[in-house]
Amino acid sequence: MAKKLFIAAMDKNSGKTTTCISLMHLALKKYRRVGYIKPFGGQTLTFRRKLVDKDAALMAQVFELTGDIEMISPVVIRPETTRQVIDGKISPAALQERIQLAFETLQQECDFIIIEGSGHPGVGSVMQLSNARIARLLDAPLLLVTGGGLGSVIDRLSMILAFFEKEQVDVRAILVNMLLADKREQTLDYLRRALKNEGFHVIGGFDYHPLLANPTLRRISTLLGLPLQGNKRELQRIIYKVLVGAASTQRVMELLTEPSLILVTSSRDELLVTLAHLYKMPEYRSLVVGLIISGSTPVSPITQQILDRSKIPYMRSVHKVSTELYQIISKDTPKLIPEDREKLDLIRTLAEQEIDFDAIDELFAPNELQNKGKRG
Repeated sequence: MAKKLFIAAMDKNSGKTTTCISLMHLALKKYRRVGYIKPFGGQTLTFRRKLVDKDAALMAQVFELTGDIEMISPVVIRPETTRQVIDGKISPAALQERIQLAFETLQQECDFIIIEGSGHPGVGSVMQLSNARIARLLDAPLLLVTGGGLGSVIDRLSMILAFFEKEQVDVRAILVNMLLADKREQTLDYLRRALKNEGFHVIGGFDYHPLLANPTLRRISTLLGLPLQGNKRELQRIIYKVLVGAASTQRVMELLTEPSLILVTSSRDELLVTLAHLYKMPEYRSLVVGLIISGSTPVSPITQQILDRSKIPYMRSVHKVSTELYQIISKDTPKLIPEDREKLDLIRTLAEQEIDFDAIDELFAPNELQNKGKRG
C-alpha cells in the first residue's frame, strides 16, 4: 500500500510549495516510485499544451515527472467555473470523481505519494473541493504547514482544526516553517507543550532563510514587465537588498554591503558610470546584481555606451520613478519557478539539514502499519 500525505497550508506564504519540493526530494532518496498530485488548482498556466495548476507544472519540471499532466493536475478552475458550478452546469460530484480516478491511477504506480492542497484550507469550498473535503475523499492523513510564531500559530489552529474535524480528516502533524534559528528548539518546545492534548505531532520545518523569500532578477523583470539588458545570464541571481540610488555616489557605494538591485534615475550619469565600472571589478561583482534605470530623460550617449560595454544587467523604466518601482517590488511576494535553480538547490540542501524525513515517513504510515508497530 502506498504511503500518502496531504500537505495543506494554514495561511498563504507558509511555505507549502517549498515543503512539497523538500519532501519530494527526500522521498526520492528513499523510495523508487514517488508520486505527486495537485488535485485542485486555482492558479493556472499552459504546460504541455494543457491548462494545469502552476504548482503542478513546477513539480513536473523540477522532478521530471513524465506522466500524463492531467493525472498530476486533474481539476483546475477558470474564471467562469465558480458560476457554472452554482448554476448547475458543472457537477461537484463529477469534479470529485475526476480527482479520485487520477489518484487511484497514481496509487497503483507509486510507493509514496505527496498530495498538495490549494491556498488556505477553505479554498474551493463553493465547489465542494476544499482541502478538507479532498483529503477526506482520498482518505489521506494531513500535514498542516504553518509559519513561525507561537500565539499566532495556536490561535489560527483553533479555527482551522474545526474545519478539518468537520470532514473527519486525520490530522497527523503540523510542520512549523520560518523558525528563528536561535529560538528553534525553544519555539518547538512551547508549541508541543501548548498542543500536548491535541491528537497530532509538532514537527520542525525550515528555519527562516531570507534567500528563499528574496526575488531574482528574472522575477523583477517579469513583475515590472521590463526586459533585462546586459548580461542575461544573471537572470537567476538572487537580490538580497533593493537600494534607491538617491544619495551621493559615495554613499550608495557605502550601502553596497550585500547583493543589491539599485534603482537609479536616468540623469544620474556619475552614479551609473560608477556602478558600471564596479560591476567589472571582482570584489564588487557579487554586490551589484543589477540596475533599474528610471525616468523619461534619455540616458546620455556616453553613459549608455559605458553601460553596454560593462554588460551590467539593467532594466529601463521610462514611465515610473524610482519610488514607485520600489513600492511595487516591496509589496511583491515572489513564487518559485523552475528557472530558480539557485533557490531550488538551496531548498534541497536545507531539506536534508532541517527536515527529519524518517520521522515524517514513519508518522504517515497507513494506520494498520502504525498499529502493528505499536503492538510489536
